[in-house]
Amino acid sequence: MKGSIQEYARIGIVHFMLWKDCIGGEGDFSGVRTVLDDPYFDAIEMSWVKDAAQRAEIAKAVEKSGKTIAFGAQPVLLTQKLDLNSLDDGERKRAVAAVVGAIPQAVELGARGFALLSGFDVAEADRGRATGKLVESLVEIGGELKKHADIPLVLETFDRLTYGKNRLIGPNAEAAAVAREVRKSVPKFGLMIDLSHLPLQGETPSQAWDAAGPYVVHAHMGNCVMGKPDHPMNGDEHPPFCDPAGENCVDELTEYLSVLLKNGYLDKTRRPILSFEVCIYGDLTREAVIAQSKETLDAAWRNV
Repeated sequence: MKGSIQEYARIGIVHFMLWKDCIGGEGDFSGVRTVLDDPYFDAIEMSWVKDAAQRAEIAKAVEKSGKTIAFGAQPVLLTQKLDLNSLDDGERKRAVAAVVGAIPQAVELGARGFALLSGFDVAEADRGRATGKLVESLVEIGGELKKHADIPLVLETFDRLTYGKNRLIGPNAEAAAVAREVRKSVPKFGLMIDLSHLPLQGETPSQAWDAAGPYVVHAHMGNCVMGKPDHPMNGDEHPPFCDPAGENCVDELTEYLSVLLKNGYLDKTRRPILSFEVCIYGDLTREAVIAQSKETLDAAWRNV
C-alpha cells in the first residue's frame, strides 16, 4: 500500500484504556500530553474528567494541538454498572441521566463524536423488549446531544460472553437493526466496530462489515484473549497486539484494514478516526505498548 496510514485515517489512541487509572474520571491526566505531542497521532479519545480545572486544561491543550478528540461515555456506564436497556425503567432512566450529564463535558473538550455501549445482555426471550428499551434510550440521548452539539452519537458493539462484557449489543447484525431504528429520530447515529471485539463476537472483519457497514462511523483496533481464565487479560481487556495468548497480530490487523479500505471507511478525503485501544499489564510500560502498537499497524499497512 502506497503512502502512510495517516493519509487515510486520523490515528488515535483511547486514553482511558492505556491510562486506566483515569477511567473513573479522576487521576493523573498527564498522559494526554504524551498523545498530543506524538506526531504519529492525529486523534485522542477521552472520557469524563470530573475536575473542572483539569478539564479546561485538557480542552485548551487539545485545541492548541489541532488534533481531533472524541468522547467515550463507556466508562461512565461501566464504572457505575448502569444499563441503557434495563427492563426496569427507573434503572434505564438513571443510565440515560448519567450519559446526558456527561454531554457538557464532551462539548467542553471539543469532541467530534460521542460514544457509548449497550447495557447487559438478557435472556433470549427478553431481548426484543430490551432492544426496544435501548432504542428508546439512544433516541433520548441523541435528542439531548443535538441540543448541545451537532456530532454523531455512536454505539460500540461488544460481546455476549460471560467472561467478556456480556452486552446486549452484541452481534453486528443486531446493531445494524438498532441503528436503522434510531436513525429515524437521530440521523447522525452510527456504530463503532473494534477489531479487539470481533473474535469475542465470533465474527470476521468481513462478516462484521457486511452486517453493519452502512452504519459504521468509527473504528478501533486492538487485541483480546479468549477462553484462558488464568490469563490476566482474559476476555475484553485489550492486551497489546501479538500477545502470545491473544487473537490479533499483524495478519489479523492486515485483514481488518483491508476490509476498512475496500469498503471505503479508510479514505483520503474524510480521514476518519482509527484508534488503538490497548492497555498495559505485568511489566509492560505504556511507552513500550505505544511503540509496539505503531510497529504492528505499520507492518499490517504494508501488507494491505
